Amino acid sequence: MHDPLKEAFGQIHAEAELKEHTLTYLREKTGNYAQARSFPYRPVLSMAACLLLVLCLGLWRAYFTPVSVISIDINPSLELEINRFDRVLSVEGYNEDGQALADSLDLRFLSYQDALEQVLASEMVTDCLARDEFLSIAVADDNTQRQETILSTVRACTAQHQNSHCYAADRTDLDAAHEAGLSYGKYQAFLELQALDPEVTPQDVQQMTMREIRERIAALSGAAAGQTPDTSPDQTPGQGYGQGNGQGYGQGSAQGNGQGYGQGSAQGNGQGYGQDSGQGYGYHHGQGYGHE
Repeated sequence: MHDPLKEAFGQIHAEAELKEHTLTYLREKTGNYAQARSFPYRPVLSMAACLLLVLCLGLWRAYFTPVSVISIDINPSLELEINRFDRVLSVEGYNEDGQALADSLDLRFLSYQDALEQVLASEMVTDCLARDEFLSIAVADDNTQRQETILSTVRACTAQHQNSHCYAADRTDLDAAHEAGLSYGKYQAFLELQALDPEVTPQDVQQMTMREIRERIAALSGAAAGQTPDTSPDQTPGQGYGQGNGQGYGQGSAQGNGQGYGQGSAQGNGQGYGQDSGQGYGYHHGQGYGHE
């Protein structure tokens, strides 16, 4: 039996269900509006904290990473490690005087220029300079431009000290120097001395002043103490003696590069003559000096 009232209620029920489904659908699509209006503070703050931590770690690493080394040697031997911001990170002594000097000065985190000026003004170094000791300062850095900048400043600081030598150094020898227990500057002097005296050891030179090392190098190389050998043309070692037993000046001309004199007897290829068998220089196989 057709019941219009039941059909009407059925339609009302259908419309309510449709409304419910519609509301549910809208909630799913809009996120219920209230949630959409909330700001995700926690994830943003976490990301910002991570970025800040990375930045701080990067700055810390950059500040505490040494990029340059200044080796100061006179009798105290010590090295200053410098960061990219021109600040001293560490001071290391490489002999007893060097360690005593490093302990007596508070140089960490100073600019390298201020630190160097304090070292040069210290009583230990000024006493050495007053005794005319030899001052050697080497600057080691992989960055050529930064190395030249530091070296220029170092030279300006030592300009009033006549007996000083400042030079650019290669960082590749640093590890070898430290393994030998020497600063970079003294290690370079040791290598030069060892080439003339293979029996010398790092321990032999560790307590020597730079002047003592230089004087020994000069003595072994046949030059006057504190001077480099003269290799100008008129002081080049000759290469042969003439025949003769006496000592004196030959009056003849030898078949060498000029006139000269000899003081010993030896066999050479040059031919000369003189009174009382004087000795002239020849071409080869001798030890003397001739004038070109």
